[in-house]
Amino acid sequence: MPKPFRCAPIVAALFASTLAAAPALAADRIKQPAKPAAKTAPAKPAFTVADASPDQVKAAELVFYGSYDCEFNQNVSVVQSTKYPAYADVKFGNGTWLMKPVLSSTGAIRLEDVRGQTLMVQIAAKSMLLDVKAGKRLVDDCICPKQRELVAEAKSGKAAAEAAPLKAVVEAGTAAGTGTTSSTK
Repeated sequence: MPKPFRCAPIVAALFASTLAAAPALAADRIKQPAKPAAKTAPAKPAFTVADASPDQVKAAELVFYGSYDCEFNQNVSVVQSTKYPAYADVKFGNGTWLMKPVLSSTGAIRLEDVRGQTLMVQIAAKSMLLDVKAGKRLVDDCICPKQRELVAEAKSGKAAAEAAPLKAVVEAGTAAGTGTTSSTK
């Protein structure tokens, strides 16, 4: 037969004292002053957009505006801002950003988000949209109709340049086959 628990009377006494103290503890909580209201963040200053510089106006003229088809069937839209001259509104997914066109030393056009969140880089062959704060691409391989034209022109120019040496070899072979030679004396 098991022996009775010796600490049972002690546990019972502690439990009874806790129950007796509970109303007093509750009364202490009621008497405590309420926590102060959370402080509201100071209001941010109104957002202002700087007037466009002459270099920015030149860069804005070189921007590829329009609808872009991107990887994974995604779309980007770049339109001239109706509110701010020489700025662009870029829309991708649920986001819309006001961007400042900047001409880089390499000839690429950078569309820099005026709030510093995103960046769009445009070159002749493609464009990409980056989240500079997170350090990642949002979308890549974007191409608008004007960029398609430039790529097609580059391909046809490359084909013509590659064909020129071949044409010279063929013409030289034809001239050699007819017995026509040119000699200098």
